[in-house]
Amino acid sequence: MFCKGIRGATTVENNSYESIKEATLELLSLMCSENNIKKENISHAIFTTTKDLNADFPAKFARKDFGWNDVAMMCFHELDVPNSLPKCLRILIVVNCEQDFKPDFIYLKGASNLRNN
Repeated sequence: MFCKGIRGATTVENNSYESIKEATLELLSLMCSENNIKKENISHAIFTTTKDLNADFPAKFARKDFGWNDVAMMCFHELDVPNSLPKCLRILIVVNCEQDFKPDFIYLKGASNLRNN
């Protein structure tokens, strides 16, 4: 058994409970469906936001809406790099998988530009 990370990112419309929840659930849903992630295969998940997003914890929505009560999760702020993408939410899900598993990284909305830098 191997561990591999699956990355995803999106931009959040506003620094509000509703906007952070909506963006988190949209990104997590796509990451899980595109990579066929099963909760029992998740080692841990890391959520980061830019400093302009602090209205709520993204991991809370994974716990409440996805039932990830027994998944180790942490939330952090991204490094505050000048001229970086604002209102950005990033997720790293580390899964136990087979060696040949090829993760599909998901970049939505304004975060789709992150792969071009």
